Amino acid sequence: QVQLVESGGGLVQAGGSLRLSCAASLSIGINSDMGWYRQAPGKQRDLVATITGGGSTRYADSVKGRFTISRDNAKNTVYLQMNSLKPEDTGVYYCNANRRDTLGYVISAYWGQGTQVTVSS
Repeated sequence: QVQLVESGGGLVQAGGSLRLSCAASLSIGINSDMGWYRQAPGKQRDLVATITGGGSTRYADSVKGRFTISRDNAKNTVYLQMNSLKPEDTGVYYCNANRRDTLGYVISAYWGQGTQVTVSS
């Protein structure tokens, strides 16, 4: 069973940077897509960034140009480099990994426990 463990969250001033890491206990698989989601109190969990097994990335409009998602399949780890942080980036960040079949349907989904990111003004 795959378990995802996030790290790298914390408190940072606006304009600062953080790098989140998500390490899988077992091999995720290079054909899986992985992503980061965040959730503010009382709000829905929204997609921040995702990366496919082929390396294609997608970002929420609010983080484009500031955040970069990457993955190291050899280390079974996905990263989120966050630069020029804003107070609106505050929230709990969750790592996600999906295994899909050849038709694109999710056959296995994994979630991390979440890591808190707080950006002060």
